[in-house]
Amino acid sequence: MSNYVTIAASAQYVPDRVVTNDELSQLMPTSDEWIQSHTGIKTRHIALDQNTSVLASRVAAELLTKSGVAASEIDLIIVSTITPDYLTPATACLVQEQIGATNAMAFDISAACAGFIFAADTAEKFLRQGKFKHALVISAETNSKMLDWQDRTTAVFFGDGAGGALLSATDDPQAESFLDSLLQNDGSQHEAIMSGAVAPLNTIQAVHKPEIEPFTMQGRAVFEFATKTVPQQINALLAANQLTVDDIDLFICHQANLRIIEKIAATLEQPMSKFPTNVQRFGNTSSAGVPMALAEVQPQATGKLAVLSGFGGGLAYGSLLVRL
Repeated sequence: MSNYVTIAASAQYVPDRVVTNDELSQLMPTSDEWIQSHTGIKTRHIALDQNTSVLASRVAAELLTKSGVAASEIDLIIVSTITPDYLTPATACLVQEQIGATNAMAFDISAACAGFIFAADTAEKFLRQGKFKHALVISAETNSKMLDWQDRTTAVFFGDGAGGALLSATDDPQAESFLDSLLQNDGSQHEAIMSGAVAPLNTIQAVHKPEIEPFTMQGRAVFEFATKTVPQQINALLAANQLTVDDIDLFICHQANLRIIEKIAATLEQPMSKFPTNVQRFGNTSSAGVPMALAEVQPQATGKLAVLSGFGGGLAYGSLLVRL
């Protein structure tokens, strides 16, 4: 039985269309100066005529190419997303069909911007039990389709993209990637980040067309939560493993906002050089931000000790301690 799990490959994909801050200023009362000073974001990529499953499948195909694993060898596909193609079927099922992974069990996870952390931790448990060999863990978001494009409190932050990792079971202890995890939720703050609200039926009538609400966020509350609670969680995870922040080579955080990441780094008393970022180029890609950042650093980070940390709607927050 294979008792170890390795991150065999990572990959990312963004759609071609780039939207600048100046372009957004034509849609709403904002400016490049305001957006950069408050968020650090310069550009974001927007999916036109591409739904979430398409972005996820692009990542899946690259993961198969990088790892040399055939689609038929994939046993499990987990997609984390809050912007699925449909409420049902799961986006993971569409990915299974699009890449020809006919032997894979497939399902979605919804944990907002912590989605990749929750999905990777789940996939690792499946692989650890010995019944599965290869798992695709993909976070994909087309946030643009859920935004009110005149609401500057949300629309200036978000972009579309996908990232993911191929996890493989192995009998080599030196290849072990997953050292520990800590996943938490606070449902009492669920209204801080909401998307896709559907009102309950209040009368039975011949004509009924369900309506869905756009994404909303209480920015200040989210900032305070992330900058206070996330460092506490990271320290708790490290303490449980007899480590300190100085022992960690990389902190790969949810790419929500450059100012949030800077504040987390300052609270942990760690240099920003340990915090890879892509939010300046891609905006907040929700659950995709962590694996997209992972894909950019992994080729140069073999053997490094890293904390992957995601936080978002639920409120959900989680951290993984990994060896890359």
